[in-house]
Amino acid sequence: MTDVLGGFEHRVLLAVLRLGSESYSVPIVEELEAVSGRSVSPSAVYVTLRRLERRGLVTSTMAPPAPGEGGRERRVFRITDGGVTLLRDTRADLDRLHEGLEVLDG
Repeated sequence: MTDVLGGFEHRVLLAVLRLGSESYSVPIVEELEAVSGRSVSPSAVYVTLRRLERRGLVTSTMAPPAPGEGGRERRVFRITDGGVTLLRDTRADLDRLHEGLEVLDG
């Protein structure tokens, strides 16, 4: 593997993948908080998304607000094939590192 994901980058990419077409910063923050049970900084998520975009792991487009919502456009993120590949590679690496560590099995 030539590229490495930081822990928070990994979590943000997984949230983007889970949310699909609803992947803009607010639902991503909500997903991360729901899964982790901890508070997540919206600005940290947005900065991470922009970094992942510069790395080619996500793309973004501007989308109008949902009908009846009003408000302004929002930046919607979508994971790229490269992002999916890096998630798979990272998971395989972590799985290999976990092998044989019974203390983590329970």
